[in-house]
Amino acid sequence: MGKNGFDFVKIDKTVIKETKYIASFVIVFSVLMQAVFLIIGKWHYTVLLGNLWGAAVAVGNFFVMGLYVQKAVSQEEDDAKKTIKASQSMRFAALVLLTGIGVVIPFFNWITVVVPLVFPSIAIYLRPLIDKNK
Repeated sequence: MGKNGFDFVKIDKTVIKETKYIASFVIVFSVLMQAVFLIIGKWHYTVLLGNLWGAAVAVGNFFVMGLYVQKAVSQEEDDAKKTIKASQSMRFAALVLLTGIGVVIPFFNWITVVVPLVFPSIAIYLRPLIDKNK
């Protein structure tokens, strides 16, 4: 196994399933956000590009979190805690860096870079309502 512990990892079906769930909500909320910009007359290609960047960062962050959780469940408790803590630190640093890049680059609308970062949280909060109906 490599230094990061992810060489040739078989991605668990649950990680894939949950990432698809999050990605679908990010897409729906992104379309709604695009519609809002169109309705208020502020739509520009930078709105779309920023939204694509922010959505990719949000879904990517969730996916990486899933990989680290998958790794942690196979470890002893102390190692699992260290893995999760390292994951949080690394993902936070990556979020700050990638969001900062999206905000600084002029062909991204900074609002549409930042807003999609909350879409996964909304999807997670809505999950019990959706699962209840199944």
